[in-house]
Amino acid sequence: MKQKTLFILSAVALLLAFAVGTLFYTSQKQEETTQAVAVNQAKLVRMHSPTLGPAEAKVLVVEFFDPACETCRHFYPFVKELMAAHPGRVRLALRYTPFHEGADQVVKVLEAARRQGKYWETLEALYAAQDTWVSHHRVQPDRIWDALTGVGLDLDRVRQDMHAPEIAALIAQDLADAEALKVTKTPEFFVNGRPMPSFGYEQLQTLVEEAVAGSYR
Repeated sequence: MKQKTLFILSAVALLLAFAVGTLFYTSQKQEETTQAVAVNQAKLVRMHSPTLGPAEAKVLVVEFFDPACETCRHFYPFVKELMAAHPGRVRLALRYTPFHEGADQVVKVLEAARRQGKYWETLEALYAAQDTWVSHHRVQPDRIWDALTGVGLDLDRVRQDMHAPEIAALIAQDLADAEALKVTKTPEFFVNGRPMPSFGYEQLQTLVEEAVAGSYR
C-alpha cells in the first residue's frame, strides 16, 4: 500500500513538473513571438511608405515587393480583394525590394508619380503592361513609358523627379529594412508584424482573417 501511494505521488509530481515545464515553454515562446513582432514593427513601419486604406484600420499588411516581379503582380488584386472583404479594417503599406536588374528605376518612376498624386494608378498601369517592359527577369527601362501614357502624368516631370536624392535614400532604407527582416524574395508579407509561416494565397488570407478577428472583437 505504501509503495502504491509513493508511486501515485511520484506520478502526480511528474505530471505537475511536465505541466509547469510546458506552461513555461509556451509562455517563453509567446514572449519571444511578441518581442519579434515588436522588432518587426520598428522595421516595417516607415513614414515614407505608400499606403492604401484608412489610417485607423487595426490590421496592417506590409508587402515587400518588386514592381518587376511577376508574382507581385498576381498577388496585387488578391490583396485588394482581402481589403474589400474587410472594408475599413485593413490597410496596405508597400516597401521596396527591387531585386530584379533595373527594377530600382521603376521604383523611382513610381515615387516620381506619387509627387503628382498618381501613385496607385501608375502601379496598376505598370503591372498591367509588365510583360512589355520586363524581359528574362530584367527591366527594359525605355519600354516603361508607353505603359504610362494613359495615366495622366506629366512624363517630363517624372523623368526629372525620379532622380531626386530623396528617392534614392528611400529605396536604400527599404532595402536595409528588408535585409534586417531577412526578406530575400518577393512578395513578402507581414500582417500586424507577423510573417507568413509559408508562402501562398491561403496563408496570407489566414493571417489577415486572424488579425481582423483578433483586432475587432
